[in-house]
Amino acid sequence: MYENRYEYKPETVLITGATGDFGAAFAHRFAALGAKVILAARNTDKAKSLQAALEEQYGASVYACIFDIADKQGMKDAIDSLPDEFKDIDLLINNAGLALGLEPAYQCDIEDWETMIAVNNTALVRMTRHVLPLMVGRKRGHIINIGSTAGNYPYPGGNVYCASKAFVKQFSLSLRADLAGTNVRVSNIEPGMIETQFSKVRFKGNDEKAENVYANTRNMHAEDIAEAVVWSACLPPYFNINRMEIMPTVQSFAGHPIERFD
Repeated sequence: MYENRYEYKPETVLITGATGDFGAAFAHRFAALGAKVILAARNTDKAKSLQAALEEQYGASVYACIFDIADKQGMKDAIDSLPDEFKDIDLLINNAGLALGLEPAYQCDIEDWETMIAVNNTALVRMTRHVLPLMVGRKRGHIINIGSTAGNYPYPGGNVYCASKAFVKQFSLSLRADLAGTNVRVSNIEPGMIETQFSKVRFKGNDEKAENVYANTRNMHAEDIAEAVVWSACLPPYFNINRMEIMPTVQSFAGHPIERFD
């Protein structure tokens, strides 16, 4: 059980991508703090299993909100039909996201590009727009977007993934500008290399490629990013973390590649 050491905490937390590594870690931390947790996920069985675990372990109040994050109408219907006790969302964690492929731009599958944009950007914007007016109306709320160091430092093969996370960063900062005077907070959490299922998804189930990403080094894990998210969310309401860039100590910045001629 996690110790509750925070004087402030959000009362109702909506987490997208809730059954992934990050999402589940976030859900456990906020359930342990006594917050009501909405698990936004596509897979019913995984969401219900996580819900049962949170209820049993923490006695938490949890609602499994099932829809495809890329389904515009499905998202609207799901948010509109939240039970009354879960409607007053005061923390939205836009966590759903993915990378697909690591090929150079001229060899990429265009459908992979479109999927990354749909999930990492379009769905994030839609979810934010659904929840934000309610937060502004109550003058209480916090949106935490899960960005990436890829949004700051492009790398070969990152192309649309890097661009999608740069969008998340700029959207987060633009929201901050728009929300001055509303008491609504916005944070962009920007993890570097974290050992999760991320690379397995990127390489479409190729375990060997995914394992090589994390081999022979000391990696961070989803629980480490959950610590940063909880800290940001549980600071006093007058305190806003605009951006937080996080890397394991073993990771640093890539050098600029130089083409060499024979």
